Amino acid sequence: MNNYKYQDLKLGQTNGFEYNVTEEKLNMFKCLSGDNNPLHTDDKFAKQHGFSDKVVYGMLTASLISTFGGVYLPGKYCIIQQVEIKFIAPVFVGDRITVLGKIVELNDSVQRAVINIEMRKNNSVKVAKAKLYVGFLE
Repeated sequence: MNNYKYQDLKLGQTNGFEYNVTEEKLNMFKCLSGDNNPLHTDDKFAKQHGFSDKVVYGMLTASLISTFGGVYLPGKYCIIQQVEIKFIAPVFVGDRITVLGKIVELNDSVQRAVINIEMRKNNSVKVAKAKLYVGFLE
């Protein structure tokens, strides 16, 4: 876990990590969220509706934004204030998600950072893009 404070950050600073999507993680998210929509739980249903397999929950993918802010950039002192996300392509079990973030704005008066985040699966297909707004614990 990184422990950047506001004064440690620089415009253009980047960080990232990778995440493997497994059947176990999909099932754990279903248990935590209570979302049993067949698009996420029934491969036959998903295939009938144009997908190659059951679709990983968008919010499971989005939860990686919390991991990014709370562990990687800035890390320990992060308080997530706002997230904007756009889902671009579906994610499936077996995909490897790369999460990359770059600081695009620093607001000294309120000690807030804005980080653009991009998620790609299997090192190629963009699956989501997000904007993360973070404050800092003192």
